[in-house]
Order: sequence, then C-alpha cells, then structure tokens
Amino acid sequence: MEDVEHIEKKMKLIDENGLRLDGRKPEDMRPIRMEVGVLKRADGSAYIEWGGNKVLAAVYGPREAHPRHLQDPTKALVQCRYNMAPFSVTERKRPGPDRRSVEISKVISEAFDSVVFSEQFPRASVDIFIEILQADAGTRCAGLTAASIALADAGIPMRDLVASCAVGKIDGVVCLDLRKEEDNYGDADMPVAMIPRTGEVLLLQMDGHLTLDEFDKAFGMVKDAIGGIYEMQKDALRKRYAVTAEEFSDLPEQAPPERRAPPEREAPPEMPPEDGEVPQ
Repeated sequence: MEDVEHIEKKMKLIDENGLRLDGRKPEDMRPIRMEVGVLKRADGSAYIEWGGNKVLAAVYGPREAHPRHLQDPTKALVQCRYNMAPFSVTERKRPGPDRRSVEISKVISEAFDSVVFSEQFPRASVDIFIEILQADAGTRCAGLTAASIALADAGIPMRDLVASCAVGKIDGVVCLDLRKEEDNYGDADMPVAMIPRTGEVLLLQMDGHLTLDEFDKAFGMVKDAIGGIYEMQKDALRKRYAVTAEEFSDLPEQAPPERRAPPEREAPPEMPPEDGEVPQ
C-alpha cells in the first residue's frame, strides 16, 4: 500500500474563471486597514491589518545607542527587530529569533537606513520593533509598511515614507499580494519595497522563478500597488494629526499676550562741573 503522506498534494489556486481562492482577480489586493499612534509609551507606533495579517510596529528614539562600542560618531544606528509571536501561525512557533526573523530584521534595517536622515543624530540609535500577531503571508511587507508610518509618527526625519507589497506567480499567472496558500503552493514570490515618490527600490527579493516578461509585468503591477498603499499611509497619518473645523472651534481660546510699554529710560546723571566752570 502506498504511503499517502508522501503523495504531493495538488491545490488548484485559480479556477476556470480566472479567480483565486478568495475570489480576487490576479491584480487585486487584500483589504488593508492602518492605524497610527496605538501605543502610548512608544515614541511612534502603528497597527496594520492586511488580509489575515495583524502587525504591530513601535519606534523608540533617537536615543543613546547601547552598548557604547556600537555608537557611530557620524550618524545614528537604525536597528530593526522583526519577531513572529508563537501564536501567530497555525502550528505554534518556537519563541525567540530564528534564521528567517534575523534575515528579515537585517533587510528592513538596511532599507530604512537609506531613508532616515541618520546623520542628524550621531552616537544615537533609532530602534524599530515589528511584532507579527497573526501571519498570513506577506508579513515582511506589512511590517515594513507599518514601521514606515510608525517612524513618521515618532517624528523621525526621513526622505519619504516607504511602502511595500509582494507579487508572485501561481498556476503560471502573475498575481499580486499572495496569501498563505498561494505563497506555499505557488511558483514564485517577490516582495518589493520602494520610495513611491521617486520610484527608488529599497528591497527586492525573489523566491522561485520568473521569466523576463513575467518579471516586467510583475514589477509594473507591484509598483502600481505600492502607489495605492502610499496614499493609505498618508491618509492614516492625516487621520492621526488632522483637526477638523469643529474640533478647532472647540479648542479653548487663548488670550493674546499682553503688550507692555517699554520701560522708560532714565536720564543719565549730570556730570559734576569741572574746576573753574560755572554751572548753568
């Protein structure tokens, strides 16, 4: 009798109508919700729900870098810690960092190091913490996107926001924003992070194989998607800091500072008359 556990499981990821498992078209993204300023004790924070992903990002700094031998007298260190909670996946993950989380932490640190104006804070450190509360593929893209608006919430000077999204190939079709089953059983996965305003690519990794034409199509799709995510990031920041006319009218009026007349200058004391001079 053949061992059924070793039979490769085939899953049809795109039906005859060209729709994916969740009913999306190849160019459709999963729903995204962002919120800024969710942690009071962090200098900046953000929370994002991206499909089945739930990601929390917190930023602390700039503050003195520890240990001191890591301090750079010319610029600040931009350090990232990416971590998946043990309950974030179906099968409980072993707590603590693993090779994957160390690798993702490194590439996200390098991506933000080229965006943050770190030369303004010598011997300091900007610390980014990304916690994956629930994972459903694309966690590095969601974490990077959340960390970007958390940095803005902390007031860290940057060249611009950074947005990220993944694209891949499933059943021979180039598709945007893969979910867990598509990532596991698909043909390729390519996360990309960019500065949308300039089009500069900060992160591009690929697992699998794409032809040159497929790569060009995939890059065009993910570039357009990143532009939309960029607008969502700005909307989340506006919602955090914008003040409506009604809220502005409810603010207590502050009396203008009193203007005081300048103090009168005292007349200089008269010099005593010199010898032989008759006072007038």
